Amino acid sequence: MNKKDKSKDKYAAAGEEKRKKNLVRAILADFEARQNARRSLERSWQLNMNFVSGNQFCDISPSGEIKEEDTSFYWQSRRAFNHIAPTVDTRVARLSKVRPLLNVRAASDSDDDVKTARLCSNILKAVKCRIDLDSVIARASLWSETCGTAFYKVVWNYDDGQVIGTDDKGHALREGDVNVVALSPFEVYPDTLTAESMNEVKSIIHAKAVPVSEIKEKFGVEIAGRQIEEFSLVPFSAASGWKRPLDGESRPILTDHEILIERYTRPCGEFPNGRLEIVAGDKLLFEGDLPYLNGDRGERTLPFIRQTSISLAGAFFGTSVVDRMIPLQRAYNAVRNRKHEFLNRLSAGVIAVEDGSVDAEELAEDGLYPGKVLVYRQGSTQPNFLDCGKLPAEFAEEEERIANEFVLVSGMSEISRNSANPTNVTSAVGLQLLLDQDTNRMLTSVESVERAIKEAGKQILHLYKQFASARRVLRMTGTGGNTELYYFSSSDISADDVEFETGYEKTPSEKREELLSLYSLGLLADEEGKLTGETRNKVLEALGYGTLDNARDVSHLHLKKAERENVILQQKDAEAEEYDDHALHIAEHTRALLSGGEDDGAVKERFIRHIQSHRQKEGK
Repeated sequence: MNKKDKSKDKYAAAGEEKRKKNLVRAILADFEARQNARRSLERSWQLNMNFVSGNQFCDISPSGEIKEEDTSFYWQSRRAFNHIAPTVDTRVARLSKVRPLLNVRAASDSDDDVKTARLCSNILKAVKCRIDLDSVIARASLWSETCGTAFYKVVWNYDDGQVIGTDDKGHALREGDVNVVALSPFEVYPDTLTAESMNEVKSIIHAKAVPVSEIKEKFGVEIAGRQIEEFSLVPFSAASGWKRPLDGESRPILTDHEILIERYTRPCGEFPNGRLEIVAGDKLLFEGDLPYLNGDRGERTLPFIRQTSISLAGAFFGTSVVDRMIPLQRAYNAVRNRKHEFLNRLSAGVIAVEDGSVDAEELAEDGLYPGKVLVYRQGSTQPNFLDCGKLPAEFAEEEERIANEFVLVSGMSEISRNSANPTNVTSAVGLQLLLDQDTNRMLTSVESVERAIKEAGKQILHLYKQFASARRVLRMTGTGGNTELYYFSSSDISADDVEFETGYEKTPSEKREELLSLYSLGLLADEEGKLTGETRNKVLEALGYGTLDNARDVSHLHLKKAERENVILQQKDAEAEEYDDHALHIAEHTRALLSGGEDDGAVKERFIRHIQSHRQKEGK
C-alpha cells in the first residue's frame, strides 16, 4: 500500500470516527429532549407510587419536584388511611384472571393448517411455562394500574436455550430462545407524547441504568460508571447540587452504573430496514438494522407492546385510578386526622391553670394520670378541664360521603374490595350481578391486557420463524393427554395464517357448569341422542379426569393409531388390522382424505385401498 492509499484510509477512519461522535451527540440530545418533554408525567408516576405505598403527605411543587408537605402545627396528626392500595390490589387480582390462553386456530380444515396451528399453540404454551409469562403479566399489570401504562419487550435471547457447543474460549453456545420482559413506563421514551397507539410512534428509546460490568461483558467496551437515580435516570452528583426533593423518600441511587440508551426507529425512506442504535456514556456500542422480523407480514418493526389501565384521547401514556383517587385520599386523611385530634382532645382533655399556680412543665410532661396528686398554690384558682363539646356529626357525614366517592371513582365496590355487602342484596344472583358490574367497569383494562398478550403471541411466533432455523425438539401434549416429542424448524411455523384466541382461564367449577349446561341442552349428543365414547373422553379430559384409566374406553387409542396410519399412507400402503375399530378408522381416514389428501393422486389411491381393506374386514 502506497502513501496515498494510507492517507485516504487515515482520512476515512477520521471521518468515520467524527460521524460516530456526531451520532452519539445527536442520540444523547434526542434522549434529553424526550426526558424533558415528559418530566411532569414522571413526577405524577412517582407521586402515584408514593400514595400506593402509604407516603401520602407529599405533592408536586411549582418547581416540578416532589416535596413533603409541612404541618401547620407540630401537634397535628399525620396518619395515612390508605384506601388506594387495596383498590390497586383488587384490580390487579382481577386482571390476574386474564390468563394468556393463546390458542392458535387453523386457517382451514386441511391437515397442514391443523398441524401448523397445533404446533404454534404448543410453542406458545412451552414459552409461557418456560418464561413464567403469568408473572410477567402480573408485573406489567401492577405498573399499569399504578402509573397508567406498562410495556412488554419481546426479544430473542442468544444466551438461552439448549447448549449446542462451545466457542474458542470454552464458553457454552446456546441455540437461543424467546424472552418477554415487562417494562415500567420510566424506561420507554416515544418520539411523540400524542400518539394514541404504538403504530403511530416512529421511534422509541429504551433507556435503563445498567452496571458498567454488564456493558463490558455484552459489548466489550469499558465505560466509567456513575451514580444514577434509577427511575428518573438523573446522574447523582453532590457537587452539582442535585438533592433528593422529598425528605425521607427512599429513591434508589445506583453506583457504578451508566445509562444504556437503545433507540429503535421504524423503517423509512432513509433506512428501509429500520434502525437500532445503542449508546452508553459517550460511546456508540452498536448501529444497524432493526434485528427482528416481528411485524404482521414479517416486516421489521418495534419490539414493544403497550398496555394501559385507562387510555386517554390524544395521549401515548394512559392514566390510572390512582390519579383519580389522590384528591379523595387527601380529603379522607384530613377528615380522619382532624377527627382523631378532636377525640384526643376529648379523652386527654385541655387543662386550664392559673399562671404560677402549678408546675406547668411537670403537668405538660406527665398530664393528669390516674392517681396523680395535683398540688397548686394556695389561694389560686383550682385547675380544671375545659369543655370541648361533643364530636360534630359533620365528621361522620363527610367521612361516609368520601368513602362512597371512593367506590364511584375507583370502580371497585365494597363487595369486591373488602368482601363486604353494604346493600340489602342477599340472593346469589343479585350478588353475582354486583360482581359483574365491577368487572364491566374494568373492561377497558381487561381488553388492553388481552390485546397485549395477543400481540406478544404473534411476535413470539415471528421470532421463532426467524431464528429457529435448525431442527428443534418440542415436547407436545397430544390427543388423549399423551406426551410427544416433535421436531420442527422455522419452515413449519406460520404466524400470518393463524388466528389467536385469548380470554379468561375458566375455573373447574365454571367448566363444570358450562359442560352440564351443554349436556342438558343436548348439544353433546349425536343424532341418536347418545353420548359417544369420543365425546365422553373429551368431556372427562376437560373436567380434569383424562388420566383415569377406568373412566375411558379404547376409542382414543384407535384414533391415535389411525392418525399414525395417515402419516404412513402419505408414503406407502398400509393394511388394516383385524382388531381395528373399523368405523373409527374409516371416519379418520376419510377426514384426512378430504383435508387435502385427495389432491395427490397416488396418496388418494393408497387411502382408498386402505379404506377398502377396513370395509372388507368389517364385513367379515
